[in-house]
Amino acid sequence: MKKSLRELAEVLGGEVLGDADLIVSGVTNIEDAGPGDITFAVEQHLPKAAASQAVAVIVPPGVNDFSKPAIRVPNPRAAFSELLTLFTPVVEVERGIHPTAIIAADAVLGADVAVMAYVVIDAGTVIGDRTVIYPHSYIGRNAMIGSDVLLHAGVTVYEGCRIGDRSILHSGAVVGSDGFGFVTVAGRHRKVPQVGNVVVGEEVEIGAHSAIDRATTGSTLVGNGTKIDNFVHLAHNVTVGENCFFVAFAGIAGSAKIGNNVTFAGQSACNGHINIGDNCVFAGRAAPISDVPANSFYAGFPARPHREWLRTEAATRKIPELQRTVREMERRLAELEERLKPSD
Repeated sequence: MKKSLRELAEVLGGEVLGDADLIVSGVTNIEDAGPGDITFAVEQHLPKAAASQAVAVIVPPGVNDFSKPAIRVPNPRAAFSELLTLFTPVVEVERGIHPTAIIAADAVLGADVAVMAYVVIDAGTVIGDRTVIYPHSYIGRNAMIGSDVLLHAGVTVYEGCRIGDRSILHSGAVVGSDGFGFVTVAGRHRKVPQVGNVVVGEEVEIGAHSAIDRATTGSTLVGNGTKIDNFVHLAHNVTVGENCFFVAFAGIAGSAKIGNNVTFAGQSACNGHINIGDNCVFAGRAAPISDVPANSFYAGFPARPHREWLRTEAATRKIPELQRTVREMERRLAELEERLKPSD
């Protein structure tokens, strides 16, 4: 595909700086950009973009003069994403049911679905229009999959679980596995039946090898627009609000309630049965163990307000120096005491 800078600016609702007739043939990051490519830069990366091989750059507001032809937009990252979609060919999927797929007689499939090789769809399942299910996926009994859903190869959706419209599940994702529920009697662990389900909202993305456990009773809930990275675990009866982020290896213990627009960074975790308010951010490896109010930024273990954690970390680095100072003071004090001893 080739587009002029003027045409791209019209798509993005941006303003051209420089040669509007310049032809762009590709979209990529600053490091990989070559002649013909357009890239993007936020303010701190503008010098790097100017020195790159890119033929043009998407720049933020406030940039009035740039060394390369540019398109000025309110949000360069969002504009870059839009151009990636424009320049990337859509993967065409043949619609229909592969002859090796096994589909229960009473399963209901919508229009224009694609069910690929070796998919198993159990009894009572409902699949919405235009949904695509890649090979070796399993949809359990009485599950409901919405419209325009994409299930990559090897996805498992257990019985009774629901996936909302326009959601994406990547390979190896498991929705509805049993929650980790046991009661110990006379030294032996007895399984507590996990009879609930998982309800995933619309436009949710679940990364490869992530697992969302079914509720003991009721539902484990994931709100609309939430994005879950690879290797994330949401335990039974967790409630997640809308538009949250869970980055790789995050783990949320059972019955935690998480508000809207919450971010758990990589390897962070959350205690069970606590409430996390809206708009909270937890830094990498942070672990809240009690309720956290809305609009908080926490770090550390146990997680605490980020500024407090920074002060603690700064003080911790001074401990060796403090130890040396204390030893020197003890030595000088001992010398002083020796000199002040009364003579016989």
